[in-house]
Amino acid sequence: MSGFPVRSILWSALAAAALLPAAHAGEVSVAVAANFTAPMQRIAAQFEQDTGHKAVLSFGATGKFYAQIANGAPFGVLLAADDATPQKIAREGLGNGATRFTYAIGRLVLWSKQPGYVDAEGQVLRTGDWKHIAIANPKLAPYGLAAMQTLDKLGLAAQVQPRVVTGENIGQTYQFAASGNAPLGFVALSQVMENGQLREGSAWVVPATMHAPIRQDAIVLQRGQGNPAADALMQYLRGEKARAVIRAYGYDF
Repeated sequence: MSGFPVRSILWSALAAAALLPAAHAGEVSVAVAANFTAPMQRIAAQFEQDTGHKAVLSFGATGKFYAQIANGAPFGVLLAADDATPQKIAREGLGNGATRFTYAIGRLVLWSKQPGYVDAEGQVLRTGDWKHIAIANPKLAPYGLAAMQTLDKLGLAAQVQPRVVTGENIGQTYQFAASGNAPLGFVALSQVMENGQLREGSAWVVPATMHAPIRQDAIVLQRGQGNPAADALMQYLRGEKARAVIRAYGYDF
């Protein structure tokens, strides 16, 4: 009988220890650029499994997220599609500039769902008989701006402009191309690539010299300061597990 209280105390201690991570686990609301949807879904699942913290994800255009954040939206972290928006957020006191870092450098791709339609040099822009091309709104989406810079560099902006179907963000732009409503689309490489391979269709990966770098920065927002889950996520994004996922979707660093 004398051993029973000891065993009881021991089991109670073990049970408490097992529950400790869950008791300290937190949650952070994350605004994620639409181009980073697939990799971030994978990273968030790994993050929760490895740390116990949960990242609640919202996807959309960086420009729209800025407007929402400026109007008090309760996001704790922003994963932007550019570096200018997090810089602006830091300047305006909407986020902690000391936490800002580049989590990925995006790659732009001209893509068609149809195999063999887009050639390896992107000459289909000059020679194809296509009627529409999907491009994200360059005022809201950095990938849309990069697409227009590419067309300018090729001397095709004026020729192509009347055939542009504008997506609100890069996610909607991809849907236009994937549905066939537009036979061509300038989209993020991450949307059509997985594990280093093109999932379907045909593509021209736009050389990085054709547009300004798509440097994608993360920042802890005002609502996320002091939130352990926000801090843990920022640290996790710098780790090798997250970076392996990011690389698999065609991003650089």
